[in-house]
Amino acid sequence: MGLKIRLARAGAKKRPYYHIVVADSRSPRDGRFIERVGSYNPMLPAEHEDRVRLVTERLTYWVGEGAVATDRVARFLGNAGIIPKPTWNEQPVQSAPKKKAQERLKAAAAAAG
Repeated sequence: MGLKIRLARAGAKKRPYYHIVVADSRSPRDGRFIERVGSYNPMLPAEHEDRVRLVTERLTYWVGEGAVATDRVARFLGNAGIIPKPTWNEQPVQSAPKKKAQERLKAAAAAAG
């Protein structure tokens, strides 16, 4: 049984609220879970203390049992110091300039300087 620490959506339409849960990887996103170990409210400002709430004792237990966190939850756990901080690439590869645009930028830089 592969365990995941992931987000389960709750809240109304256009008002998201997420529970951080430990679940079997085969169960549905908002379906059956083993334990609720925190919450995430993206509607609150980033500096608000209740934006991310974690039960650290239980999270360290589940990480020790082999539960793997999803990308977003791993970021929360890294900020809390429960696991090493994951590397996070802010700019997606899709939005990077393509090959010809990069060549034009290099040519313009060479001509300017």
